[in-house]
Amino acid sequence: MERTSSQLSASALFYDFLHKMRNPASVDLVRSIKSFIVSFSFSPVNPEDDGRRVQEFYTTMEAAVTEHPLWAGATSEQIDCAMEGLEKYVMTKLFSRTFAASPEDVKVDQELSEKIKLLQTFLRPEHLDIPVVLQNEAAWLLAEKEMLKINAFRDPREKLLCVMSCCRVINNLLLDVSISENHMLGGADDFLPANPPQLHSNLKFIQLYRRQAKLVSEAAYHLTNLVSAETFIFELNAKSLSMDEIDFKEGMQAARLANNASREEQMSTLGAGKISGSDMVPGPSTRVSGREIKISARSNYPYMEAKPGDLTVEDVERLLSLYKDVVTKYTSLCGTVQQLSLSRTASSPIMEQHEISLGTGTSIGCRGT
Repeated sequence: MERTSSQLSASALFYDFLHKMRNPASVDLVRSIKSFIVSFSFSPVNPEDDGRRVQEFYTTMEAAVTEHPLWAGATSEQIDCAMEGLEKYVMTKLFSRTFAASPEDVKVDQELSEKIKLLQTFLRPEHLDIPVVLQNEAAWLLAEKEMLKINAFRDPREKLLCVMSCCRVINNLLLDVSISENHMLGGADDFLPANPPQLHSNLKFIQLYRRQAKLVSEAAYHLTNLVSAETFIFELNAKSLSMDEIDFKEGMQAARLANNASREEQMSTLGAGKISGSDMVPGPSTRVSGREIKISARSNYPYMEAKPGDLTVEDVERLLSLYKDVVTKYTSLCGTVQQLSLSRTASSPIMEQHEISLGTGTSIGCRGT
């Protein structure tokens, strides 16, 4: 029995699309896809205009697929499956060009993440008028876990599924409580999320590049709720909360001071780990949490030669900060490498796991999920 696109996994949709594209009869479609990716990659960044261009490409390709001999007699569900595969392929290829591509979006991501981080230090559920019956820690942790998965994906469909999973957990909690406690369902402010990196860019990526025909019904409802929560957080002040204005200002100020102190401590720790060329001899040492740790001549990083027993609870925050910094730089480097690879008109067999043979000496590839 034929399964619908909503029942198929992202991988199944994608590999079904790749299988069709390997057919020599699909050469015209592949050329169109490849031409769009290359031309889009070298165009100036303009998120709204980019979104319009991608949506227009979806529409054009859907018409081409519908009329193509490979899909002769195909049902609307089969055409939809092909389009899901196309969306994943195109947006995975264009991810580094389209995700958080403008300085404005990067700035909003940083400001939103910073504000959530500050609010988390002193804001409590009662300040948001969230009653005790809704303070289900297990449910909120599950919702947070679902939302934090969003950065593991590079296409709008799977990012949207993370949003929907998170919101369904919250909705189910609200529904259960409304039935058992006769409590009115919450609004957008009950969707105060965890602090996933680049929340703004993730939501914008979905809004711009998910096929518009799919941003309806439940998907549109949940996405709108989370966008509303983002706006709520950005505009949040004492008047938005059940909290005295002076208490709010003091809470924010205390959080900023603590945050700044933490940054200064981290910088101090990183600075302590630097050693000059004259110090690069066997046997130098550095101080970590008041203890002396030997540093080898091959490294100027304070934790490289540390043993598990050398570390204390105080070191965890520093290590986490270093880890995040490494991940950020690694992600940026990967994006740069991918951007460079897009400038090539032919796919590299080393970088690609799957090649779509056109039977004409031309190919496009995809690494899959």
